Amino acid sequence: MNDKPQRDQILRSALQTLEAEQAGLGVLAGALQNGLGEAFAAAVERMAAAQGRVIITGMGKSGHIARKLAATLASTGTPAYFVHPGEASHGDLGMIQPEDVILALSWSGETAELRDIVAYAARFRVTLIGMTAGVDSALAQQADIVLLLPQAKEACPNGLAPTTSTTMQLALGDALAVALLEARSFKPEDFRVYHPGGKLGAQLKQLRQIMHGGDRLPLVARGSAMADAIVMMSAKGFGCALVVEQDGTLAGIITDGDLRRHMGPDLTAKLVEAVMTKNPVTMKPSALVAEALEMVETRNIGAIIVAEAGKPAGLVHVLDLLRIGAA
Repeated sequence: MNDKPQRDQILRSALQTLEAEQAGLGVLAGALQNGLGEAFAAAVERMAAAQGRVIITGMGKSGHIARKLAATLASTGTPAYFVHPGEASHGDLGMIQPEDVILALSWSGETAELRDIVAYAARFRVTLIGMTAGVDSALAQQADIVLLLPQAKEACPNGLAPTTSTTMQLALGDALAVALLEARSFKPEDFRVYHPGGKLGAQLKQLRQIMHGGDRLPLVARGSAMADAIVMMSAKGFGCALVVEQDGTLAGIITDGDLRRHMGPDLTAKLVEAVMTKNPVTMKPSALVAEALEMVETRNIGAIIVAEAGKPAGLVHVLDLLRIGAA
């Protein structure tokens, strides 16, 4: 049985879905360059200035997007959490304070479950930002700021299942999060505070936190014989030796590759400066593990020299990156 025609149809369906959603994002980008841009900037300014938190709400598929947006904001320095509109009507409205900002998502703008939150916002003068495609909807009429989403064709062939519409909500939500991140000058070290676990947390560590220093460094002085350098390389187990000047500044590095290139009967009698690689690449103790990982991969090296004021302060081996789960 030949199932190739069926697989071709499946692939065509997938491509049509992606094309429809890509078209929706194109329409959204166009709207941002038109009327939506002013409202977007106002929303970012209002959320950035909030003394409280950003409360995000939505029902159904919009609710799932709202949950994701709340998580993204919270992890990038904007205090935020999701409030389910159904639960809000049964006591969770007490979680919302006047200094908060509410971001309500509803494609139609007529979601019945949002009515109590909208009324609560008006009663207690809580800033309400509505993300909707319904220009004349109840949400648009009540919101202080309206992020009016442009109409776009759903990827669903029946035009019923939220597909393109939720992609547009998600993309605009991400745009809000990134704009707020930049407005707060949120740095990688800030990001690590909210992401201490897993590979991401490992990559956001600073080299000073994982480097080997002090007596663990394989240091040899300029003018030493290669025999001493080889003994040092074997003793420290990093596969390299760091050559330093009399004042302790870094002069070069000797690696296994340098040994192979200079292999010969007189190798052990040579001076280290005749074999070393001069001006090796170094990184600062404050550099992130992610930067060291990129350096290891792009330069195909086995260890990173951590230096301060021109002097070796530490060494990070590629195995250290594997050990902490960064690679």
